[in-house]
Amino acid sequence: QVRLVESGGGLVQPGGSLRLSCAASGFTFSTYWMHWVRQAPGKGLEWLSVIDTDGDTKYYADSIQGRFTISRDNAGNTLYLEMHSLKSEDAALYYCAKSSVGGGMDYWGKGTLLTVSS
Repeated sequence: QVRLVESGGGLVQPGGSLRLSCAASGFTFSTYWMHWVRQAPGKGLEWLSVIDTDGDTKYYADSIQGRFTISRDNAGNTLYLEMHSLKSEDAALYYCAKSSVGGGMDYWGKGTLLTVSS
């Protein structure tokens, strides 16, 4: 049974930093690309980033390019999102998602909430 559990969210001041984690289980983590996606209050889903199986290839949405870094620990079955220079518009529920064989995302966690406020 695939399970993705995000953690690390919380309240951060503008300009602050935080690292999100996603613990994966129930599948061979090291063989799948992994994504981060977020949903701000009252808005739709926004894809943020994807990382390949060994962490060499990473893609980012323009909105977070240069501020966020995706990484993974295949030995520990964990996905990370390092976030810096946080803005109020980064406040959202952050999800990790497993890539499907067809190229989309087939399993999601329940999310971890980031609040950015002074």
